[in-house]
This record gives sequence, structure tokens and C-alpha cells, in this order.
Amino acid sequence: MRAQNPGVRGGWIVGALVAVLLAAAAPRADTRRSSPYVGITLIERSEHAPRPLRMHIAQIDTRAPGVRFTVSPPGGTREAVRQTTLAFMTAVGAQLAINAHFFLPFPSPDADAWIIGLGASEGRVFSAFETPEQSYALVADAPALNFDARQRPRIVHRDRAKRDGLHVGERVTLWNTVAGSSQIVTDGRVTIPRYRDARHPRGALSTGGPSDYSNVRSWNDVVTARTVIGLSRNRRVVTLFTVDARGGSEGMRLDEVAVMLRRDYGVWNALNLDGGGSTTMAWQNPDTGQAELLNVSSDNPAGRSVATSLAVFARRP
Repeated sequence: MRAQNPGVRGGWIVGALVAVLLAAAAPRADTRRSSPYVGITLIERSEHAPRPLRMHIAQIDTRAPGVRFTVSPPGGTREAVRQTTLAFMTAVGAQLAINAHFFLPFPSPDADAWIIGLGASEGRVFSAFETPEQSYALVADAPALNFDARQRPRIVHRDRAKRDGLHVGERVTLWNTVAGSSQIVTDGRVTIPRYRDARHPRGALSTGGPSDYSNVRSWNDVVTARTVIGLSRNRRVVTLFTVDARGGSEGMRLDEVAVMLRRDYGVWNALNLDGGGSTTMAWQNPDTGQAELLNVSSDNPAGRSVATSLAVFARRP
């Protein structure tokens, strides 16, 4: 029997080890990027760990020619008339849209709804900062993201000197404004809110709710569909994010979303918007001109009828 060459054997072992290390270091995400409209980068991302995930990320250059934003207008007997994000985008002739505010009553067949938190549409401020009934999930006076009339985005906070809850401390004009449950990235830090208890007396959430939520079992840790809006440090790039909980995707925790947006997409500040069955990202397919859902709704094929949506207008290349 021929003696084995130690050098060959050692080289094979080193080569195999390097291959294993490279495989371990390889990204687990399957990512596809496109630029369907001027100023918009669209990313479809799939992962297999920590569970099957399918995400859509839209990054929008707010200074690109033709880019502008709008929010569903007020109406009905309450504050807004429910409509699918797809229908709203089609009605206004926009190219991209996501769902926005949490709303009440829900579940309900009512067409009219109250939205939760600060809301404005084309300069009409129609919903105020508030302390929501669902204090186990939504913080009081949650920060909002405002686009002024020149499409400049900024995170805004309640002006405590004004009792009506319709004013912000920042020197901006409220024009198109959306709010969510909480700010999950703040100045580059992950800031998932905690519950008030003996160890966290300044927690922003109240224990309780339908699943007896607490710091041990947090609403923010539920694995579900999510919609998040983020802003770059220089406030130029707006990031819209959705992850599905249907169609082979199982959803994410809020801290998982926050870490990913900060690490991979340059998000400096981010708000968690309504999720679950409300999560929707729609677009006008530039190849066909048809309005379509990009994500898979866990409510119904056309997406849930929601109180508000945020739409983006952009030009074809």
C-alpha cells in the first residue's frame, strides 16, 4: 500500500476547514434588488433562520426628482374611512404604499375608524397624540414621522406645553404624518419599550392585555407580520419594511426587525406601524402598469381594509 503524502493530507484538511468557515460566514439571505422608479430601491429578502422569512424593503431617496408622500385623508363619522392599501394607492395614482396607523374599533365590520396617534394628511391634522387603550402594546404619545410640504421627513414628538395633543415640539409644519406603537430604533440604538414593573419603574407599557403581557411575555416578542418605517441618520432616505406571516414566512419579533434595519439598511430612527393582518406593501408594477401586492397578506388576498396608508409617488426611469 502506498504511503499517504502528509503534505497532501494536511492541505486537504486545511482546504476543507476553509470551506466550512466560508460556508458558515456566507450570508443566509437570498436578496433581490431592483430600481423600478427613480429614487426607489426595492429589495426582496428571504431567510431560513431563525425561521423562514420573506421580507420586502423599499428605500426611498426623498430628494430624488418626483418623489413625494401622502397619507390617507380624514373622513367618515369618526376620523377615517377604512380602505385597503392597494385601493388607496390606486385611487391616488401612487407607485408604492404601505399600511400605517393602528386603529379602532377592531375587529369590527365598521367602515369608519379612529386612528391611534398623531395623524395628518396634506396639512390637515385630524388625529392627536394620545394614551391608547391598548397600553400593553402601544406607548402613550408615541413619536410620529412627519413629511412636510417639501417632502422632508422627521421624527416628531408631542409638545407638552399644548393640551390638545395636536402640536409637536419640533419646528416643522405637520403635513403628512404617521404614528405607530413605539419607536424601535432611536438615534442608532434599539429601543424596544419595556413594561412597568419593580425592575423597570419607568417602563412605557402596562402589563396585562389579552395574553397577560409583561417583560417575561412581551407583545413586542410575538412572532408575526410587521410593518416598520425608518429614517437614515441624515434624514434623506426613508425605509419601508414588511415581513410576512403567511406564504412560507413566519414573521419576526420587533427586536429582530430593529437590529436588521439598523445593521443592514442604515436606519437611524424607526417606528413600528400596525402589523399582523394589516401588514401590506403594494406597488404599481412598472412592467404591466397594474396595482399589485408585493407581500402576502395574512388577512385576505387583497389585504386588510385599514384606517390609513402611506403612499409614495415616483417617476419611471
